Amino acid sequence: MEKRHVDVVVLSDVHLGTYGCRAKELVNYLKSITTNILILNGDIVDGWQFSKRYFPVAHMMVLKEILQFVTNGTRVFYITGNHDEMMRRYADIQVGNFTLTDKLVLEIDNKMTWIFHGDVFDNTTKGGAKVLAKLGSSGYSLLIRFNQFINFILKFLGRERVSISKRVMAGVNKAVSKINDLELIAAELAIEKKYDYVICGHIHQPVKKVVETKDGKVTYLNSGDWVEHCTALEYQANEWTIFEYDEKNFPATQTVEMKPSLNVMTDEINFYINSLAAI
Repeated sequence: MEKRHVDVVVLSDVHLGTYGCRAKELVNYLKSITTNILILNGDIVDGWQFSKRYFPVAHMMVLKEILQFVTNGTRVFYITGNHDEMMRRYADIQVGNFTLTDKLVLEIDNKMTWIFHGDVFDNTTKGGAKVLAKLGSSGYSLLIRFNQFINFILKFLGRERVSISKRVMAGVNKAVSKINDLELIAAELAIEKKYDYVICGHIHQPVKKVVETKDGKVTYLNSGDWVEHCTALEYQANEWTIFEYDEKNFPATQTVEMKPSLNVMTDEINFYINSLAAI
């Protein structure tokens, strides 16, 4: 498969280290593109549920592909989210083409784009509510595993897959969005700052829409996630679009086979060490 070139790519809410992460699909996507700028907009690694007992080869390969972009000259920005908030103490570190930060403002084709994860406006991730949010995250992970079991049976019966977890998440996100008005708050601040675009993640809902207020208008975008939607934001030819992964567009020969073995894991770790040394 010939690689597509995309000027800017935004990914968020990958949740590496959880059972729901669609790492295999993400590896296929990353292998299919080249880009000048790759923006990882929070919750790439799930620190809330991280366990040494579960970090499959497919998840390691996502990190490998990201490092490959860095070593090949792509500017990679890692914006911290609430699930990888432990990295915020190291914000504003830059090593070669890699930058770790809490928020980002880019000028692209003479238009200003403001990018941040979005949890700063979510009251359910602060204070005592954060404990409930973590419990909810664990419950959602269990729901994902149950959903995978259901889809395994449906596939065996020749039926189409269903997404129970997506429906539940959509309902939760609708309520949270209504309470916190994340999109409107982000848009109003972006208009106040005279930005043309504002990009968030966090709520796992890919969207592109124009938000208008009495003070002006701004294009609000959300990159979705790689748990349910498998979406990314792509900027090309002066336009932001939502990319949605479809396995039909990826030939079987391009599908990454994930065979967890000690040798493969060792190779991946050695690759990271050599890549970081080369930065």
